[in-house]
Amino acid sequence: MKNNFFNNIFKYNEQEEYDFILSDAQNNINEQEFSSEDNQTVSSSLNENLDYLKIKYNMLINSDIKVRDFTLTIRNKKFAAFLIFIDGMVQDDAINNFIMQPLLLKNSIKMRDSLKPSNQIMDDGKQKFVKFNLENFLYSSLIPQNSVNKSTKFSEIVSMINAGFCALFVDSLNVALCVETKGFKGRSVDNPKTEAVVKGAHEGFVENLRINTSMLRKIINNENLVIEETTVGKISKTKVAICYIKNITNDDLVAEAKYRINNLEIDYLLSSGQLSQFIKDSSTTPFPQAISTERPDKTSNYLLLGRVAIIINGSPFALIVPTVLIDFLSSPEDFNLNYHYANFLRILRSIALVFALLLPGLYIAITMYHYELIPSELLFAIISAREAIPFPIIFEIIIMEISFELIQEASIRVPATFSTTVRYNRCFNFR
Repeated sequence: MKNNFFNNIFKYNEQEEYDFILSDAQNNINEQEFSSEDNQTVSSSLNENLDYLKIKYNMLINSDIKVRDFTLTIRNKKFAAFLIFIDGMVQDDAINNFIMQPLLLKNSIKMRDSLKPSNQIMDDGKQKFVKFNLENFLYSSLIPQNSVNKSTKFSEIVSMINAGFCALFVDSLNVALCVETKGFKGRSVDNPKTEAVVKGAHEGFVENLRINTSMLRKIINNENLVIEETTVGKISKTKVAICYIKNITNDDLVAEAKYRINNLEIDYLLSSGQLSQFIKDSSTTPFPQAISTERPDKTSNYLLLGRVAIIINGSPFALIVPTVLIDFLSSPEDFNLNYHYANFLRILRSIALVFALLLPGLYIAITMYHYELIPSELLFAIISAREAIPFPIIFEIIIMEISFELIQEASIRVPATFSTTVRYNRCFNFR
């Protein structure tokens, strides 16, 4: 009766009619819309380009998308133009000094060229006239910036704007000039927080991808260091750098790493820990299959040994693949010590690993089933200490393990001010 009662309550009855309809036609329409947006090209009409970007960036509700309208006067002709950028991700001085000032300031070159026919221009000071090209004139003469990219696809333009570029659109041109003006703030290079050493370097990775790759370049002064970039995540489009040394790293290993990363069908990627879960061999094993480090010197050492390093934009940790057990028993300090002492420390860590894995089980086995292995005096001491404890040994071990995890979790999650207050109150009550 009881089983029937609970079965009637929790039994699942499949519904025959639903209130929604799954339509393949609607899905096809949505896919066509997304594909058309990805393949949208820049129009020669300035208003069409501006309207598209307003819809793309939801400018009616977005407060950090800035558009600067102005008029260019080139060779006695006026061209409407606008700049679009994300406030907080660009340098205002770079936009003012290297984009707006050259475009709007009338210099002597413009005044001299304005006296010539409107469709011709002098070629290298010779008495030869070629047809004037506004696009080339803007690219080669008016924007004194080291990184200027031409693009005709809105997908590329939007991606560069999201990365800190400034896009210039000019009326009558079906191409946009994307100027690098990155200026978003980030954490400065600091000491590694999780891998402190005494004699080693005191620089750690930060959340900026380009700073991390430059730190590797600074340590490995070799042109064979290859850093390939790709994007992961349909929504986040996170930049991922695959680093290896050509002629040292196995080509099959590099191909396997790139294959696993480039074939990830995920919406977003935010950290190196997520990526390590996606690219590992087995999803059921609890053991780590990649080294996570925030030290550039340790990463460089593994690169020189033929490994592959994976750096994710927005994460201060790099992944080293592949890895073996001895890698987790090594420390960056070992490379700065005598090899005798370094090997002794590795052996000591191996013994500590065996103790950490087997000591609780050995304690339970000896104290509950193999009393003869314990000296008599020690056995009497253990029995006398456990006389007032009503719990079995197994329960005590489980409580101890959970307590260690709670202490570790509390030391990380509890705010510093709150933990200081708790310690002060405990000391006061103890007194």
